[in-house]
Amino acid sequence: MSLDDLVLRLQRGLDRVVRRLHRGRAPEATRRRVLIVQIDGLSRAVLAQALADGTAPFLAWLVRRRGWRLTPMSVGLPTSTPAFQMSVMYGVRPDIPGFHYHDKRRHADVYFPRGQDALRVEAAHAQGRRGILAEGSAYGCVFTGGATSNLLTFAMMRRPSGAGLLCLVSQLVVVGWVLVKCCVLSGIELARALLRLVADPVRETARGWRWLAIKVGISVWLRELFTLVVARDLYAGAPAVYVNYLDYDVVAHAHGPRHRRALRALRRVDRSIHRLWRVLRRVPEHHYDLYVLSDHGQAQCTPYVRLSGGKPIEQALFDDFLDPLAVHAEPALAGRARRVARGLAAYRAHRAPGFFQRFVNYLERDFPWVLGGTRGVREHGGIRVVSAGPNAFVYFREVAAPVEIAWIEERFPGLAEELSRSPGIGFVLARAADGPVCAWRGKCYRLHELGTGPFAGRDDLDRVLEGLRDLMAMESAGDLVVYGIDAPEGHVSFVDEVGAHAGTSYDELHTFVIHPPTVTLPSTIAHPVELYAHFLHAREAA
Repeated sequence: MSLDDLVLRLQRGLDRVVRRLHRGRAPEATRRRVLIVQIDGLSRAVLAQALADGTAPFLAWLVRRRGWRLTPMSVGLPTSTPAFQMSVMYGVRPDIPGFHYHDKRRHADVYFPRGQDALRVEAAHAQGRRGILAEGSAYGCVFTGGATSNLLTFAMMRRPSGAGLLCLVSQLVVVGWVLVKCCVLSGIELARALLRLVADPVRETARGWRWLAIKVGISVWLRELFTLVVARDLYAGAPAVYVNYLDYDVVAHAHGPRHRRALRALRRVDRSIHRLWRVLRRVPEHHYDLYVLSDHGQAQCTPYVRLSGGKPIEQALFDDFLDPLAVHAEPALAGRARRVARGLAAYRAHRAPGFFQRFVNYLERDFPWVLGGTRGVREHGGIRVVSAGPNAFVYFREVAAPVEIAWIEERFPGLAEELSRSPGIGFVLARAADGPVCAWRGKCYRLHELGTGPFAGRDDLDRVLEGLRDLMAMESAGDLVVYGIDAPEGHVSFVDEVGAHAGTSYDELHTFVIHPPTVTLPSTIAHPVELYAHFLHAREAA
C-alpha cells in the first residue's frame, strides 16, 4: 500500500467524523455517480498514437483488456475549452467564439483567465438550466457546471467554494500531504535541473527557468492536488466530479502536440487516472461510472511573428490592410495638415524614426497596459482587433450589432479577399444575409461551396460546415474572423505558441470519450451538447 493510500484512508476516517458532526448521514449506496476526467487538449489522433506506443498504458489496458469503448467525438467550433465545457455542462450551443474576444454589447473584452469574465459568461448561459455537476465538484475547469465545491475553476477563482471550520478540517489531511509530497517532488525536479545545467549549461540556459516553473507548477503541484482531492471526493461519495488535467495542453502549446515533452506529460496524466481507478475499485458501493474525454485537440503551428518579421497580427492588419484601405474615405488634406497626418500614420505603422518610436514600440510590446492596451489587442479608428490563438477577431465598433460583408465592402473594398491572400492567413469568415461566407486564397465562397474550396477532400465536411455556421451565428464573433489554420505556409497561430487550437483542422476538431462497456453513447458524438443530455439523464435516473 502506497503512502497516498494511507493518507486517503486517514482522510476517509476523518470525513466520517466530520459528516456525523456537520453533514448528516453518509450517501446512499444504491445511487449511481459520475466521474468525468478531461485530458485538456488531447486529439483522437494523438490518443491513438499513445495507446499504440505505450505512452498511455493504463488507458490502453482499459480499452484493449477491459473492453472499454472509445467513442469518437466532434467538438464543434471554436475548438476551445470554454465552448466545450459550456456545451457539456449546460447543454447549450454557446456564444463563446474564442478564449479571448470582444463583446460589442458590453463594450468590453472577455478573457477567461479573468475570473469575473468566466463567472459572467456562465451566469448568462446557465439561466434556467441545471448543471450536470449540481451538488458535486469541479477542479481546474473554466465553469462550475453547478458544482458546490470548486477549486481553481476560472468562474470561482476569487472565491473558491467551501466554508466553515469543519469543512476546512475535513480537507486538512489531503492538503497537508499534498504540500509535503509536492515539496519533495519539487526538490527532486530542481536537483535534476541543476544536474542538467552542469552537464549542458548552454542548452539548459537557453531553455530558461520558465519551463521549469511550468513543469513544477502544473505537472507536480496541480496534478497531485487534483488527483488527491478527487480521490477524497470519491471516498466521500460525491454525486458528480469533473477534473480537468492541464499538463498535456500546457506543454503541447509550448512544444507541439506530438513533442516528447508533451507525450511525457500525457503519461503522467495516465498514471493519475490509474490512481483514481484504484480508488473507484475500493468504493464499489458508490457505483461510479468513469468517463475520460478531451475538449479539443491541437494543431502543430508556426507563430505568425516568424513570418511577419516580428509584427503581430493585430498590428499587421492595421498597417497593411485597414489603414491603407480606409484612406479613400478620408477627406484630402493639404500642406501642414497632410504632413501631420502622414506622421501619425507612420507612428501607427511603427515607421517613425528615432528613439521615441523605439521607446513606444517597447512599451506596446512588453507593457501594453501603460498605453491603455492589452497584449494581443489593438484598436484604432473604431476598429478593434483581438488575437486569441490561430484565430483573430476584427470588430467594427461604430455598429453595436454584428455587421455583414456588404457593409464592410462599402468601407473597405476587397478587404476579406486581400486578407485571405496574405502570408500566414488561411481563410477569413464574414456574415452575409444568406449565411456565412469564407474568403480563401483571394476568392469568396458560400457555405455550400466550401467542399470545392478550402475544405475540399475533408471526410468530415458536414461537421466543419456545422461548426462554421454555429461560429458565425454567435453575436460575439468578430465581424471578420481571421484564421491561420490551413495557411499556404502551414498552420499558423497569431500568438506565440507552436501548438494551437480554436480552428477547423482535423486534429483540433476530433476527440474522444472513453467509457465503460455498460454505458450507452451514440456511435459517434457530433457535438458535445449531446453529452449534456446523457449526463443529466444519468443523474436523474440515479
